[in-house]
Amino acid sequence: MLFACLLLTVIFRGEAQIRDKEIFVLVSPDHPDWTYRLNETCTFTVRVIKAQNPLEDVTIDYELGPEMYPTETQKDVQLKNGKLQLRGSMKEPGFLRCKVKAHVNGRTYTGLATAAYAPENLRPITQLPSDFQEFWGKTLARARQTPLNPTMTLLPERCTATNNVYHVSFQVAEGKGRFYGILSVPKKEGKYPALLRVPGAGVRPYGGDSYTAPGKLITLEIGIHGIPVTMAPDVYNALASGALNNYQTFRRNNRDQFYYNRVITGVLRAVDFLCELPQFDGQTLGVTGSSQGGALSVITAALDSRVSFFAAVVPALCDHEASIKKRACGWPHYYFYEETPSEEEQQTLRYYDTVNFARLLKVPGWFSWGFNDETCPPTSMYSAYNVITSPKELSLYIETGHYWYQEQWDEWQKWLRGQLKVEE
Repeated sequence: MLFACLLLTVIFRGEAQIRDKEIFVLVSPDHPDWTYRLNETCTFTVRVIKAQNPLEDVTIDYELGPEMYPTETQKDVQLKNGKLQLRGSMKEPGFLRCKVKAHVNGRTYTGLATAAYAPENLRPITQLPSDFQEFWGKTLARARQTPLNPTMTLLPERCTATNNVYHVSFQVAEGKGRFYGILSVPKKEGKYPALLRVPGAGVRPYGGDSYTAPGKLITLEIGIHGIPVTMAPDVYNALASGALNNYQTFRRNNRDQFYYNRVITGVLRAVDFLCELPQFDGQTLGVTGSSQGGALSVITAALDSRVSFFAAVVPALCDHEASIKKRACGWPHYYFYEETPSEEEQQTLRYYDTVNFARLLKVPGWFSWGFNDETCPPTSMYSAYNVITSPKELSLYIETGHYWYQEQWDEWQKWLRGQLKVEE
């Protein structure tokens, strides 16, 4: 019996795993940096590859034009001699995207590439409300009249040799419930820098961060939905498809009741929570995240002077009003699906646009994204980045979409450790 069990274990562990796909659609701009001058022609070469060799006589569909708004669309185009060249240019700053779908043996494969045209000259469409800072100042002042009333529950199974790990919660504001998160604190007595990790979009549990600088750093990873972050995955799946489905659109015509009002307030209360910890050194506090978390990183750094630095990967919520002008906007693309958004909605979302928080930044920030992002188009991210006047750096990984490479993750972590002055 023991031999049979061992044999089954070996068989299971040796079982082949599904990795990637057999066929790739390659769309290659003719400049290696994918960057062009205004009015310069970009030539995209399209190939469909199998076993590292081009397939001939493949049928493709393609779109070509500014991201989200293609101006040329063709279907059932046959590749001759295994490739096709498509050309385009732009007269104004932005990004020219070529997206291709290949049809092979009843399956569809997709590839794309996006050429940059003077992206450093992009400026936002979104307007800045005259009382923007006053609104957020009053909102946060009201919230801070409510005590945090924090809770901390040790999670022995998550503790490490160097860090104690807790499931924590704290009050957001009167009538706005609580935020929950995973706190990791070095076991050794002392004062430590702190890092706040803010989440991307969705509803999920969280594991916390005991890996960035074990034993040398306080970290807090939070959820934004007012629910514990240690429950079974099925609970979050049910909420994501039920009560919290499309939460980013809830009450978006009222600036005081919009879903992100509570979210932003809660993230700033997380800063309050960290600053009240006796182990915090009172000097170095960073915030970081990707996508929705990238936006929240910018927002938090803009609204709280205690934040020392931030790092935002593929930041969302950028330049909502761009869609009204038929230009690419950031996730969640509020106006892309609406012919005529209401005036109330437009006025509300101006208070929740990453662009307008970016204008207020005074601390160093690190950004990273790629040109092929369809969720947070680079046009929208550059629109926010270009209005920042504080120290900033952008690390481009041009081929990436709404994801990151290992090298990009490693650079992100290295930058954070440098700002925190901790060794790996």
